[in-house]
Amino acid sequence: MKNVLRASILQLVRIGGYPYANRRARKPLPEQPRLLLIRPDHLGDLVMTTPVLQTLREALPQAHITMMVGPWSREVVARHPAIDQLLTCPFPGFRRAAQKPLAPYTLLLQTARQLQQEHYDLAINLRPDFWWGAALLYLAGIPRRIGYDIAPNTPFLTHVLPFFPQPEHATVSNLRLISAGLQALDHASLAEPYTPERYPEQFTVTAEEQSWVEERLRSAGITEETPIVVIHPGTGAAVKLWRTEAWTHCANWLTTTSSPLQVVLSGSPSERPMLEEIAQDIKPAPLLVSDMSVGQLAALLQRAKLVLGVDNGPLHLATAQNTPTVTIFGPTDKRIFGPWGPAPRHIVVASQQRCPGCPIIPCGRLDFAPEELATHPCVRSVPEQRVEEAITQLRELAH
Repeated sequence: MKNVLRASILQLVRIGGYPYANRRARKPLPEQPRLLLIRPDHLGDLVMTTPVLQTLREALPQAHITMMVGPWSREVVARHPAIDQLLTCPFPGFRRAAQKPLAPYTLLLQTARQLQQEHYDLAINLRPDFWWGAALLYLAGIPRRIGYDIAPNTPFLTHVLPFFPQPEHATVSNLRLISAGLQALDHASLAEPYTPERYPEQFTVTAEEQSWVEERLRSAGITEETPIVVIHPGTGAAVKLWRTEAWTHCANWLTTTSSPLQVVLSGSPSERPMLEEIAQDIKPAPLLVSDMSVGQLAALLQRAKLVLGVDNGPLHLATAQNTPTVTIFGPTDKRIFGPWGPAPRHIVVASQQRCPGCPIIPCGRLDFAPEELATHPCVRSVPEQRVEEAITQLRELAH
């Protein structure tokens, strides 16, 4: 019933928005085109999107670039020098909260009316499967609308790219869309291959954020000369969590095999109980930090010699700081969501276990109910030894 309702409403959107969506399509491009990028996701996905921002600015220095993101990820791109204007929208399906059945469509109409006043020349729907974003660009009357050829996106777009059946990194998918956008503006496409070295992530911390971290470490008795290892064990989906006792084991292994060294456990305020559980048997006692802004977290990760965690946004933030990482993956595909950085400095330890009811590894599913988690232990099955071997490999690289 839900899908039938959505299909019916989207058909009405297509019919009602058709005149406005197409009446500007034949107008020539201005010398300073107005561009709109949409990305509704959270921290990690936005960090992996930053390479396209600098690339677009370098290709079109005279363009006015606007980006629309969720308020939950505003801080990730607000400081980026390539963006002229930042808009926020509480995108449906990404708020991690319940909503009324018709709320997405009401918000769609309201937001489209706001965007109509901006007179954009081109817009790119950066998330491949985001039909709401494609419909928004259509209703906003933006003459050139680019995205991936995935139903029900396609009818709302003027330029569609085939979505490769083989997994490719999310940043590569974004760069391919940007390349198509440049071609739609009669500009040369992006140079290939799409690599982290050619198209790096960007999140620049401020001097104030660095000072905040140094003061926090100093107040805990950690000197500037003491190397730190940050463990960020939390994530947005419970199925991606590793065992708390495994983190404790690895932290103790680190402190006994490397001296001097200080372990720092980082997380959100809601993750504080998990951090305390991990910390209670670590010797010497780790520093717990759970009250940081995104910028302060990035500064902490920049200060670290190594960052450990599961598939989460902060590990991508660490990659953007060029800090070596070890990331544990389970249901998500490292080929799509793995670290976008030089391979030797970033190691993924992927689960090798197929959970009951999952036809493939990785299965890609994250929406497990609490009572289902016990039968989906892919991440929890990763042995500590594999993580320790990855850490040893990074140490050898450093020497």
